Amino acid sequence: MVEKSGAYGGLLLLLPPGEPTLFATLLSGFPAKFAGPWARIWLESNFAIARSARERRQIWMGPDERALLYPESAVAAPYPYAVVDTPLLTGDTLWGVLNLLWPASHPPDPIPAELAAVDAGAHRLSELLSRCAEEGRPVRAYRRPLVVPRQEARRYQADEAREGAHFAERLPGGGLGMNLDGEVTFVTAATAELLGTSASSLIGALPWDVLPWLSDLIYEDSYRRALFTRLPTSFTALRPPDVWLSFRLYPGASGISVRIRRTVAPAEKVLSATPTPTAETADQEAALTPASDEAPTRVGSLYHLMQLATVLSQAVKVRDIVNIVCSPVMSAFDAESIVLLTVDGTRLRVLGHRGLTEEASRFLDDHPLDAATPAARCVAEQRALFFTSPQEMDRAFPGWSVRSHLSAFALMPLTALGRPVGCVAFGYREPHQFGSGYRTLFTSLSGLLAQALDRAQLYDAQHQLARRVQDLLLPTALPDIPGLEVASRYRSATRGVEIGGDFYDLIRLDSGCAAAIGDVQGHNVTAAALMGQVRTAVHATAGARPDEVLTRTNRLLTDLDAGLFTSCLYAHIDFAAHRALLATAGHPPPLLLDAEGQVTILDVPPGPLLGIEPGALYTSTETPLPPGSALLLYTDGLVETPDTDIDASLAELADHLRWAAASPPDVIADRLLHQAPAAAGTDDVALLLIRRQDGRP
Repeated sequence: MVEKSGAYGGLLLLLPPGEPTLFATLLSGFPAKFAGPWARIWLESNFAIARSARERRQIWMGPDERALLYPESAVAAPYPYAVVDTPLLTGDTLWGVLNLLWPASHPPDPIPAELAAVDAGAHRLSELLSRCAEEGRPVRAYRRPLVVPRQEARRYQADEAREGAHFAERLPGGGLGMNLDGEVTFVTAATAELLGTSASSLIGALPWDVLPWLSDLIYEDSYRRALFTRLPTSFTALRPPDVWLSFRLYPGASGISVRIRRTVAPAEKVLSATPTPTAETADQEAALTPASDEAPTRVGSLYHLMQLATVLSQAVKVRDIVNIVCSPVMSAFDAESIVLLTVDGTRLRVLGHRGLTEEASRFLDDHPLDAATPAARCVAEQRALFFTSPQEMDRAFPGWSVRSHLSAFALMPLTALGRPVGCVAFGYREPHQFGSGYRTLFTSLSGLLAQALDRAQLYDAQHQLARRVQDLLLPTALPDIPGLEVASRYRSATRGVEIGGDFYDLIRLDSGCAAAIGDVQGHNVTAAALMGQVRTAVHATAGARPDEVLTRTNRLLTDLDAGLFTSCLYAHIDFAAHRALLATAGHPPPLLLDAEGQVTILDVPPGPLLGIEPGALYTSTETPLPPGSALLLYTDGLVETPDTDIDASLAELADHLRWAAASPPDVIADRLLHQAPAAAGTDDVALLLIRRQDGRP
């Protein structure tokens, strides 16, 4: 598929049944050590691969689009290249996603012949995966992705190889060859002299490991850039004490050729990495090999932590943190189990876990901080604990290996602002050596995770308090009034800890009832408190003419001088006269649904917002409200959408009400709330639907 589509490499990810994570299975065109950020991809993450799986559609991105559309993904490889993600489907079954890459020189738009080859190959792959599953031998992901080679066109004979080496030696300057892993496979004598080392020390090694003056991450990043973009990349480096060398990297399917020359010191003495277009060669490594068990490369680790930091920065609630820990974080460290615990007073409580036995989870949960458990010791001592084998675990905590079914365990304390907030633990089924690279990554992650968890816990506490305040200010239940069917809904904006000033009320009167709905400016505690005062004022004056109710309420608000404005609509429903009297203070117009299912947007004479002008006057208007008809009152969150004409939004709301006219009030309210533009979290929504029952006075 890679060859037929013209891509230079790609990744096949599989979705195991019931899993929320895609697992990288096959890799082509890259060394396996660079598959880390894509080894496991959480379905809910903001990666194009995850979105392709969720929405079951193909996603193409040109060389410069990925960083704009999916910044979290671009953090892992901030280089231009074209990519397409194609879901693998048979019927309703999703098997995984095929990810293919083209060089940065590819046009921004896909080439039809390339996509046709991708579609045909994805269909064949899907059918093959389906057939294997039906035959009882489903394809499962290996622990790490396997590298698939591209066939070599021909193999050089020994004499041809010698002639090639002689040819390279005769060229001015120096040159060396690197495989896709970055290891040196060929070096000339002139190159060794330029680099100030022996050829034997370079062969089989990474240049930045052998030459200390090339150990800066930016040099390794240039190699990665060439690998991902498949374009030549250059940089200048100083070989101590005073020799400046220029390096130019030419990538191909089987590796990278590097041209090295003496140069003068750059004017700015800064490194440059400037890609320019080139043709791609067509070779690949010759064996199917699993990824290394070593820790990620230095640059890969840096990008991986940046990616996790980006994901964690978007987490708002504690539940978000738990989901991230139990999917992306667990995947990033290739752990078979993970558990997140938080400090709750003097005890430790499990917030979430995955891959841990229930017995082990119960053993860790709800224990005092001085208990003899691994997590309690980690938090109490505020230090990381690493157990590389069952024997080590059992020496510290007898029976823990049997209870947890694990052979290695790492626990990291979570500390924010100098106080413990919990701990996170990673478990492995096989013995695991936690080298310095892993320990550094774990330590960095624990810092990010502690800040995110502390922030999320604060949000949850504030949000719970704010929502409780608002719930107390809204009616707990609407009165049961004979002759009326009533439905009300309230939904706050989905982001942030703020609370809104939307309110509604239904008031029993001797001659019928009164209904009110309003919206105080702002989304904070002040707005909510003022909302409670407005509702109380309206409730106290209910029974008077609507214009008088708004006039009195306006005087109260201007006397309070709260600095916030309020819109309000008040309706007095007279059962005996089969009518409704209405007055508005800058509020959206109500909708009237008649007994035949026709909808009218009522024209209520507008009055100024409450709280602006002390002497403002309001006007009442009358509309028929016979049995079988209904009145819809709502706040602007139900209709207002940025860059959309309000008349068009009102007409759309009227259409939705007309389509749902035959349904009970509760069903109508649910449907209207579902279609509200505020579903995106832009504003609060309140609505009150009042229907006169047929045959009732």
